[in-house]
Amino acid sequence: MERRRSCCFTGHRPGKLPWGSNEEDPRCVALKAAIRDAVTAAYDEGYRHFICGMARGCDLYFAEAVVALRRERPGVTLEAAVPCPTQSRAWPAAERKRWQTLVDASDYETMVQEHYTPDCMLRRNRYMVDHSSLVIAVYDGADGGTRRTLEYAIAKKVPFVDIHPDGGIRKFCHADTEEEV
Repeated sequence: MERRRSCCFTGHRPGKLPWGSNEEDPRCVALKAAIRDAVTAAYDEGYRHFICGMARGCDLYFAEAVVALRRERPGVTLEAAVPCPTQSRAWPAAERKRWQTLVDASDYETMVQEHYTPDCMLRRNRYMVDHSSLVIAVYDGADGGTRRTLEYAIAKKVPFVDIHPDGGIRKFCHADTEEEV
């Protein structure tokens, strides 16, 4: 896939979201709508290939938004960037099934490495940024993998759209320029 037409995603897992795993919470519903809007806006800007790290929480919301967009618009592809084969092994059964359904629905599956190591998630995140020209993020300012992924995107001068978990969207075109959308 062409990097210039590729967009990746990074975001928080349920433990960092105010509503946890309760996806019926109105704040979660609003966040999913904001993710859907950001994916549609990326499509409207010419992005056709979407890369997802397949983690619990916001990553799965993103993958579901891309699958829905693919039903509505032509040329959309989803790539599951899986950090290692055991990514979902310890998840609750329903989440493992959801993950597998989304991996199966993906047009491409990239296995970043063949076994778990402490840095496999970091390697997955860098793979996604290195193969994208836009990052969509759900980020609340907390330390963790999402922050490190955005710092890497800034260092690589890859613009990003920042969606706060409350649904507010800001677009950062460069590391030092912020444009409200």
